[in-house]
Amino acid sequence: MANQYEKKSLSNNPKFIEIVSSIYNTSVEIAAERVSSLVKEHNNSVNGQTFLFSSPGRIEVIGNHTDHNFGEVLAASVSVDLLAAVTPLPIPKVIVRSIGYPVVEVNIEDLGIKKEEIGDSAALVRGVANGFVERGLLIGGFVATTTSDVFKGAGMSSSAAFELLVSEIFNVFYNEGKIDPITKAIVSQYAENVYFGKPSGLMDQSAISFGGISHMDFRDPSSPQVEKVNWPFSDVSVVVVNCGGDHTNLTPNYASIRAEMEEVAGFFGKEKLREIEKRDFYDSIQDISKKTSGRAILRAIHFYEENSRVEKVYQALKNADEEEVFAGINQSGDSSYRLLQNCYPEGDKMQPIPLALALAQRIEGLRAVRVHGGGFAGTILAFVDNEKVETFKKYMGDIFGQGNIYLLKIRNSGATKIDI
Repeated sequence: MANQYEKKSLSNNPKFIEIVSSIYNTSVEIAAERVSSLVKEHNNSVNGQTFLFSSPGRIEVIGNHTDHNFGEVLAASVSVDLLAAVTPLPIPKVIVRSIGYPVVEVNIEDLGIKKEEIGDSAALVRGVANGFVERGLLIGGFVATTTSDVFKGAGMSSSAAFELLVSEIFNVFYNEGKIDPITKAIVSQYAENVYFGKPSGLMDQSAISFGGISHMDFRDPSSPQVEKVNWPFSDVSVVVVNCGGDHTNLTPNYASIRAEMEEVAGFFGKEKLREIEKRDFYDSIQDISKKTSGRAILRAIHFYEENSRVEKVYQALKNADEEEVFAGINQSGDSSYRLLQNCYPEGDKMQPIPLALALAQRIEGLRAVRVHGGGFAGTILAFVDNEKVETFKKYMGDIFGQGNIYLLKIRNSGATKIDI
């Protein structure tokens, strides 16, 4: 079994070569070295059969800060991942050894919330396990050794990748692989919200669970409607630029977006903006302005117009209408900047995201660009003509660092066991 994970064996394995082509944006040699090194590290301390699992990062194509108010999103899983070598255990314990990080050990017979674990990976393991048990699903022990190229702080949802990895391991080892993607996503979100202590919508987990490009409608958050659609444009590259910025103490900024949208919803006696018709909102702005801030109203305008854009871009993707897709992404980015106001925190003079957006727009071959993810610091997302992408990478890399320019591909599989 170990021999099949040696670099030479992997490099000559047609199935592995096919897998690399479908889920990664790197050479077979680099992918084989990564897998071989991981399995060797795992087998140094673990006896028993080794299985491989991969949980991808994600990008948000359009639908910025809409999911938490039951809106619509287009998101995609991408070619960076949390890769794990995993062995089942006959005891009720989960052990995760993430290379470069402290070992996580969780007794899954004790599934109560631990205050001391808030913000820690152990909370995510315990929360996913409890989410399974509450739904009558099975859990069991395992030991995993992991390595990740899902860039932390780059808006690709490293925490959601970890949650879905744990969910998929429980699914494959103890539930015959029968759990549907939306259930795994909901359980993972529950772990992040309730156990880890981070308020979030369901978009990150859904994108990583389903794979590919997903159109998500969260009108009913307990049963979101998710439909996959193909990315039809082979002439365009996907680039994420990590332009930096201090993420410390940004949680209040993120929370204010949700809170202010819900403040507007509260004017109508509702909890979420999706519960109010767009026309009723616009007809009531004069009265709303007497009860809420102008920024809250602007953020609500973003919500309603962004939902309309998601539907328009979704249809354009199905029709392979390149002009309409990239126009919608650009309009979304402009709305995030002007209305949602999540491109830099109040009082920040460095403003790396606005700077990156302004510079990217000067480069020939750019199709679309926008703030990526939660915003305030971190990354932008760009779509660039293939023949111009190296010029784009060099120019932006000279300013923000070559190591902060990530050329990605959209992968069709979500969190999954890799069979080679």
